[in-house]
Amino acid sequence: MKNALKHIIPLVLIPVIVFIGACVFSEKSYAFISIAVAFFSCILFYIGYEKHGKTRRLIIVSVMTALTVVGRFIFAPIPAFKPDTAIIILTALYLGSSAGFLTGSLSALISNFYFGQGPWTPFQMLSWGIIGYAAGLLHKQLRHSRLWLVLYGIFSGVLYSLILDIWSVLWYSNGLDFNLYFAAFLSSLPHTAIYAASNVVFLMIIYKPIGKKLERAEKRLFGY
Repeated sequence: MKNALKHIIPLVLIPVIVFIGACVFSEKSYAFISIAVAFFSCILFYIGYEKHGKTRRLIIVSVMTALTVVGRFIFAPIPAFKPDTAIIILTALYLGSSAGFLTGSLSALISNFYFGQGPWTPFQMLSWGIIGYAAGLLHKQLRHSRLWLVLYGIFSGVLYSLILDIWSVLWYSNGLDFNLYFAAFLSSLPHTAIYAASNVVFLMIIYKPIGKKLERAEKRLFGY
């Protein structure tokens, strides 16, 4: 049951909560939806580790979440050029999918207390969470191939835009108009390209220094 929940929560339950929140409830319900996403992200993290070391992992995830939030603050003057996704991906590569999802979702929620909370927050939490979750699933390929890491950085930029464009269309048309969605995606291509490029740049810069520290933590936590 726990193994099934590890996939059901991030791939089914949380997306359903986000989309129902956007389509059924009023815009003011975003706070409740954000809290629900954060809650189930924590549940996912908890059931993701059945053995010892949960507290140590949580401390490391908290540090990585703080780094992501600080990185978003520091690079705020440069639109779309942020280290956030790179840090989330690295967390997932060494600490697993559930840690990647939790870091991504909490980073969006916490940093938006500064950048502004709104109905877009659950979609940001979902997009960064999914990026972290998928990176954890692909950790073997991404850790042993720079090409795969570069391609995933590009993919993450596109995926983030695809998910956020869903919110844009829902907000604008009160429904999912695929023609409008395609137009929104095309109009956001320059922003998406910069974001994807920044993912690659920051992954190349921080992979070794942060990766080595996470690798040492991984060995202590998992015993190898």
